[in-house]
Amino acid sequence: MRLLRNQFFRLIAGAAGLLWASVVAEAQTYPSRPVTLIVPWAAGGTTDVALRALATATQKHLGQTILVENRPGAAGTLGPQQMAAFAKPDGYTVSQIYNTVFRAPFLRKTTYDPSKDFSYIIGVSGYTYGFVVRNDAFWGTMQEFLADAKAKPGKINYGAQANGNAHLTMRLLAKQLDINLVSVPFKGGPEGVNALLGGHINAYADSSVWAPQVNAGQFRLLATFAPARTTNWPSVPTLKEIGVDVDVNASYGIAGPGGMDPKVVKVLHDAFKKGMEDPSFAAALTQLGQEIVYLNTDQYHAFAIKQIEEEKRLVEELGLKEE
Repeated sequence: MRLLRNQFFRLIAGAAGLLWASVVAEAQTYPSRPVTLIVPWAAGGTTDVALRALATATQKHLGQTILVENRPGAAGTLGPQQMAAFAKPDGYTVSQIYNTVFRAPFLRKTTYDPSKDFSYIIGVSGYTYGFVVRNDAFWGTMQEFLADAKAKPGKINYGAQANGNAHLTMRLLAKQLDINLVSVPFKGGPEGVNALLGGHINAYADSSVWAPQVNAGQFRLLATFAPARTTNWPSVPTLKEIGVDVDVNASYGIAGPGGMDPKVVKVLHDAFKKGMEDPSFAAALTQLGQEIVYLNTDQYHAFAIKQIEEEKRLVEELGLKEE
């Protein structure tokens, strides 16, 4: 009996050794096949366009094709959630990570813990959030809009994606200034932009999905929500400049499933960094109203942990909850 037990343990140890050896061997030859980059937003949107440009610029440095796979849903959390649950931590599946991924566990039950279930690889860029009205609107500045809203409680509305960054920013703004603004929820940016073009809402708050209309003179950008003025619209003030103590940290990056080999993470980081330095990627971001916000692996991990706490505080402050 003892002999059989010893043989059993030797077999288990041998199998474990072979498995570990295969893992080490795969890490040493990584990448040996195409890598899938999950874009958790619909095809054709600003994030999709930006990440496809990054994938094209990066794959020549990675030595393998990067396949872009759109998995929209749940405000940008469906794709990362599926990756965390089902993908192997071998470096062949990665995803864009946006701060809705950090916020979701405090709004509803999720199957992932953002502090444990992702291997953070690199910080890439950030969205420019802002507040726009039609060019023929009565308001020429954000101050004029807020003053009018203060004088007409419950009479002026704005559109925003439900429980998105812009919506939460406007909720904080209204709370600080004691203004009663009517929020009109939209599922996506194009829907909100079309509603403002058609005159169905008074204003719209979102990321730079409105950039083409602003640049074409159809919309007037009254304020951005960033900590500092953007290089794309340097004459437009931030909310903080007009006395509202609110800004949006709208950075995003790339992560894989939790437990990835640090050597594989480094290969991906170095390739994506070179892709970010490619002029074609910078040009794509400029057209989309985005800017490069590079964070190395350690910086991006630290950012994620800090942002998780910030999102928890924000949800609790505003009393947000989803079923």
